[in-house]
Amino acid sequence: MDPRDEPERRGPVSLGPGPRTKIRRLPERARYERAAIYAVLDEGLVCHLAVDVQGLAVAMPTTYGRVGDVLYLHGAVANAGLRSIDGQQCALTVTLLDALVLAKSTFHHSINYRSVVAIGRARAVTEDEEKRAGLAAIVEHIIASRGAEARPPNDRELRATQLIRFDIEEASLKTRSGGPNDDPEDAALAIWTGELPMPIVPQAPRACEGSAHLPIPHSIARYGRSTQATMPAGAPEA
Repeated sequence: MDPRDEPERRGPVSLGPGPRTKIRRLPERARYERAAIYAVLDEGLVCHLAVDVQGLAVAMPTTYGRVGDVLYLHGAVANAGLRSIDGQQCALTVTLLDALVLAKSTFHHSINYRSVVAIGRARAVTEDEEKRAGLAAIVEHIIASRGAEARPPNDRELRATQLIRFDIEEASLKTRSGGPNDDPEDAALAIWTGELPMPIVPQAPRACEGSAHLPIPHSIARYGRSTQATMPAGAPEA
């Protein structure tokens, strides 16, 4: 069992719909189950955190890792946006692109996707033990087992790193799958329609100078990103 899944088993099944994350446009595409939302968070690699920096709305891309109902976000101590975040209610998004949807009309072109919006309170982590655990969770999220192969951060590196703890309060998942929704009057048009899948496919690793003589580590040799080109079971197509 994945240790990330244990803490939320004690919580409610769903993370919504909440007043700030309820999906009102095309609500049939909405999912609120914790398991479905966390599956997308666990597959993604980059999140965007929206914060208020001196009255300016700023969306910051960053890596992250999940431990139960908490996301840990990584950044530099010098990052002004992260420095101003402590205690803010923030919005966080993760989107996975599954396919381009090509229709007979330009109006009905679309994409298949899975997108999570989460609301929660963010704060800077200052306690060293939690900071080390959060950074380890980020590395594990990016590439499983890499933390056991690489040197952990030393005290100087720990001081130079800003770690943000984002406690998920409510969240929603919106998805699209399937082909285009062409108009009936366009059915006879001799125009190709369909889907162009866009999976993340890792390429062969390239060793840096000084590492070419070393064997490829187990974490890299077996690396792969789980993909889900179709909507989770039970969710309607649109």
